[in-house]
Amino acid sequence: MRGAVRSVGRALHLPVTGTARGIRKATHAHGAGESGLGKLIELHAVNGAGDVMITVALASTVFFSVPTDEARGRVALYLAITMAPFTVLAPVIGPLLDRLPHGRRAAMAGAMLARALLALIISGAVAGGSLELYPAALGVLVASKAYGVVRSAVVPRLLPPGFSLVKANSRVTLAGLLATGVAAPVGAGLHAIGDPWPLYGAFVIFVAGTFLSFTLPSKVDSAKGEDVALLAADEEHLHGPLRKDRTDRTDRTDRTDRKETKRPGLRTVGPAVTHALGANAALRCLSGFLIFFLAFLLREHPLTGESAAVSLGIVGVAAGAGNALGTAVGAWLRSRTPEIIIVTVVAVALGTAIVAALFFGAFLVAVLAAVAGFAQALAKLCLDALIQRDVPEQVRTSAFARSETLLQMAWVFGGAVGIVMPLNGTLGLVVAALIVAAGWLATLRGLLSSARHGPRTRPRVA
Repeated sequence: MRGAVRSVGRALHLPVTGTARGIRKATHAHGAGESGLGKLIELHAVNGAGDVMITVALASTVFFSVPTDEARGRVALYLAITMAPFTVLAPVIGPLLDRLPHGRRAAMAGAMLARALLALIISGAVAGGSLELYPAALGVLVASKAYGVVRSAVVPRLLPPGFSLVKANSRVTLAGLLATGVAAPVGAGLHAIGDPWPLYGAFVIFVAGTFLSFTLPSKVDSAKGEDVALLAADEEHLHGPLRKDRTDRTDRTDRTDRKETKRPGLRTVGPAVTHALGANAALRCLSGFLIFFLAFLLREHPLTGESAAVSLGIVGVAAGAGNALGTAVGAWLRSRTPEIIIVTVVAVALGTAIVAALFFGAFLVAVLAAVAGFAQALAKLCLDALIQRDVPEQVRTSAFARSETLLQMAWVFGGAVGIVMPLNGTLGLVVAALIVAAGWLATLRGLLSSARHGPRTRPRVA
């Protein structure tokens, strides 16, 4: 009898342990386990699962539970109370995190724990209809973006031998996307039990993420050789990182020179990174615009022959599939010229938006969502590669934090435009095309010039 119980226990236990071993083997492959990258991949998967649980709960409360006109007002209120303050707070996130170079694990754990506690607050607000929902949602947003910029700064410290930053970020991002895809239907199932249940799930997930943050290697907290990057610079910055000559501190001339020398900025290494950041901002703005605009458009005017929920699901799946494909292709194209890839994917997104505007229809809307997701993922990986290639190691982690903050602000702006647009499909996609065109035309010449002349600095160290 005891042997039979053990056999049944092993049979039930095997799928769980086997799956866990398979996931651990995949995340720790090619030296990622030894370097600590595997643990970051797993942590980012937990982060994606928790975020999507909160997204399911908020979307159901703010968007799906009321008629379209009222939902539009609620979402506008949500944007005003959460996104508008976020645009003010976002520029502060990078500088604040620059002051915590020795506490990155604690910062990531703090972002996880904050969202766990805020999920409980939101669960009470959802059940009682309290206005606490909005400031708590703002807190979740800020904590999520804080985690994102710290994670971007951590990746270069965990690169295995022979890994490029594009490949490492591809693995991390893909893990987050897969976790989101798994957690989304789980969150929907929990919501069927009751409105607060996805938030309870998010609480458990983020508590686990809090503990996982401290399992990252201690070198994550090292700031040896780092400085702070500026996203704007002029001619007086074009002299490389600030070097303090400790042996000549008594020399007045040297002190004056050091005072006049500014901290290194991204333009200290040429225009490639700043132009790539502009192109990525256009794609991120497009993403925010499409999320909000299509959410209301498809609710009022579903795709032909489908319900509103199914229409939104089709577009969401298409965008997610495009994002995952872009992440996978990014690893394959890691040795190609990043500038050319960015120019190409933005041009493809622009062409798709123009065609979808001219021949508006269900199929083209789904194609545009997929192409936008693909372009955003691949262009972001190329931006990461350019930062690794062109930005000196002393300021590289800070550059990741600053660039990520600006991209989040672009997404907020695009979402704000999408919420105020009239529900006209053709007009909306024309605006989408104009957003991409502005970013593409503004960065095209600079990126092509950079691709022809190559990097202007020494090869990367990391």
